[in-house]
Amino acid sequence: MERRKVDILCVQETRWKGRKARSIGAGFKLFYYGVDSKRNGVGVVLKEEFVRNVLEVKRVSDRVMSLKLEIEGVMLNVVSGYAPQVGCELEEKERFWSELDEVMESIPTGERVVIGADFNGHVGEGNTGDEEVMGKFGVKERNLEGQMVVDFAKRMDMAVVKTIFRRRRSIE
Repeated sequence: MERRKVDILCVQETRWKGRKARSIGAGFKLFYYGVDSKRNGVGVVLKEEFVRNVLEVKRVSDRVMSLKLEIEGVMLNVVSGYAPQVGCELEEKERFWSELDEVMESIPTGERVVIGADFNGHVGEGNTGDEEVMGKFGVKERNLEGQMVVDFAKRMDMAVVKTIFRRRRSIE
């Protein structure tokens, strides 16, 4: 995180039980929530200097959590999510999207929101018909889970930012 100058990072599949915050070294603190050490778990890693700016931590489930920070007078909500994989029960997927919707609806208008999530879906290449929420640099073909991501972005007036920029072949 230091080398890439990352101050805030959303993590998934932490596989740690509990609802805690712990220092993870190198000047970072992890806020996390998990109920099973074998699956799921979400968290947000903050540079220690931002920890004092945390106003609220919402640990909704082992798939959704959020932090509210005030940074230089700006309210920033950081949401970490981990959607069920392809093949999981539809009920589990609907529960995830419902939890994410509830978190989003609880954020006052005018506050900034960043979602860092593993949505376990492909929104697909191109953006025909979905230009308002995504760029044309998605990958693969859109699947059901990817359609859920696009539908969510439309509902929340957000963007699938990862599709706006061309991806590099490899990251060193």
